[in-house]
Amino acid sequence: MSTVLLAGCGIGLGLYLAARGLWPSRPALAARLAPLRGGAEVRLPDPAAGRTEAAWRLKLGRTVVAGFRQSGFEHRSLRADLAVMGRSLEGLLAEKIATPVVAVLLATVLFEILGIAGVRLPVIGLALVAVSCAAGGFFLPDLALRSEATRRRRDFRHATGSFLDLVAINLAGGSGVEGALHASVQAGRGWAFARIRDALVWAELAGETPWAALGGLGEQLDVAELRELASSLLLAGNEGAKVRQSITAKANALRHHQLSEAEAEAGSATERMSVPVAMLLLGFLAFLGFPAMMRVLSSL
Repeated sequence: MSTVLLAGCGIGLGLYLAARGLWPSRPALAARLAPLRGGAEVRLPDPAAGRTEAAWRLKLGRTVVAGFRQSGFEHRSLRADLAVMGRSLEGLLAEKIATPVVAVLLATVLFEILGIAGVRLPVIGLALVAVSCAAGGFFLPDLALRSEATRRRRDFRHATGSFLDLVAINLAGGSGVEGALHASVQAGRGWAFARIRDALVWAELAGETPWAALGGLGEQLDVAELRELASSLLLAGNEGAKVRQSITAKANALRHHQLSEAEAEAGSATERMSVPVAMLLLGFLAFLGFPAMMRVLSSL
């Protein structure tokens, strides 16, 4: 069984390499234009640069990251999810390569155990199970990354609402726009405020405006609230009263939106709990009625 699985994996890999050699992928337009771009945009620091990952993951990911980027598969949502989680593309690609291999090996071990126990499965069934395990292992890191990034981005929006409230309070106290932004971000704690603080400091060192840094961070993390805040600050300039009113309105709208999401999530959780409660009720009724039913059946 293991010989058939390994042979199938080898044939599939050979066909894939042959197809890539006969029909090479066209490089993405963004990859071609990247060296020609000027320094007009704010280049925020990579949050994954300071993270320590296993050497084998980085080495394995670097072997395929160039082809991945040139093939055009690096979508904007994937880059945003990696930026929110503070992970590197090399580590994700290493997981996408290692997970299918581990899944196929586990399937092979399971088949060998079944063979020792006397259970024989057809070769077609073994091949289908192996391909399914490999495909599931390939897409599993993407699904896990998307789920974790969605939860982390929700936490970032909560922190953004608090940041907007602090900015409005500082503007009401007579601070300027830049002073209110820096004072507000220094008062917060947590990874979200740390990301905003790093973006503002980086923009100050690069000679850019704070709203350009916030807009760049919103694009990097795919957070619409930061992009809207940057647009408001850019349009309003240094008119403190109009900026304060706009920020207050955005903070209220964001808070109402979060409240609506919390209510919808609570309602969904309540609906999901109805099924276990109904099953528990049916089990309790069966437990109560079992002695009477057995007595009726025994009397027949």
